[in-house]
Amino acid sequence: MGNPDDIFLIFLYAAIACLLVILVDGWFIRPQRDPGASSVEEPLYARLAGIALVALCAGMLWRLFRYEAVDFSLMLVSIGALSGLVWALDRFVFSRTRNARAAAAGTAPERVREPIAVEYARSFFPVIILVLVIRSFVFEPFRIPSDSMMPTLFDGDFIFVSKYSYGLRLPVSNTLLLPTGTPHRGDVIVFRLPPNPKINYIKRLVGLPGDLIRVDDNNQLYVNDQPMRQKPEGPYQGPKQDQWEYLGAATAGEQLDQHAHRIMFASKPIKTGEWRVPPGHYFFMGDNRNNSQDSRFEDPGAPGFVPEQNLVGKAVRIWLNLDTRDGPLWRRIGSAIQ
Repeated sequence: MGNPDDIFLIFLYAAIACLLVILVDGWFIRPQRDPGASSVEEPLYARLAGIALVALCAGMLWRLFRYEAVDFSLMLVSIGALSGLVWALDRFVFSRTRNARAAAAGTAPERVREPIAVEYARSFFPVIILVLVIRSFVFEPFRIPSDSMMPTLFDGDFIFVSKYSYGLRLPVSNTLLLPTGTPHRGDVIVFRLPPNPKINYIKRLVGLPGDLIRVDDNNQLYVNDQPMRQKPEGPYQGPKQDQWEYLGAATAGEQLDQHAHRIMFASKPIKTGEWRVPPGHYFFMGDNRNNSQDSRFEDPGAPGFVPEQNLVGKAVRIWLNLDTRDGPLWRRIGSAIQ
């Protein structure tokens, strides 16, 4: 399928080109072609550009939905600003000329038509702003892209993340506007990957600033030299008893402060070690303990210690499940994330 970033940029540049074609036609060519500004018929190239623009926008949304390869907040801010600019330019500049030409041509005010690009901008601008506000300050949807959080979350789960749990932040810059709470040990949290903030990770919070974290050869987790209670729960059976690669893997119930949840021990090497969490940072681990690239790793591209400003929000609920090896798991819809 190619690099998601490259394909997204191709779609984006093509969409900008289509938009420019529509704007040039509507603002500069159409007044010569239709002085009365009342024609409902667009030239073929403008109609084709409009169709292509809609198709390209749908393609970009699908890439974002499927791969989360581009900062969606940045795209919403950019599209909102562009649509607002187009609407404002037409409202305060081009509409005056258009209305004056139409009046000179004898067209009644109610028959004067806006260019199609302006209609798009006027229709989409308030919707984009509303979505941006909800997504930035209330709830944001995310797709789980891997099995590192099994058995809690599956590849193919779509979840809601509470954006107000740890503070209200500006979109794109992630600047804190208003503190509303602090993370608690055991929370499942979405955060921006420190080596590449464009990528979102989801893990369970294990270590708070100043904590000493240790994992031994038996996969026992210690926080400040205190073992976190683990109770074996038998082999993993899978959501539909099918032959998943983790079928039969050992599972356990774990208690992190007030949070009780399940963890899994896949048949892979255990990542052991001891880590002191720096001030202003957090330590995360996946529930699939032997198959999770998390704060235990210092490889390039691994999360390492996650700074507070990289926190996105608390994962609260599953709203859809697709793309699993067993097909959609409908009973997961609406489930709270423990």
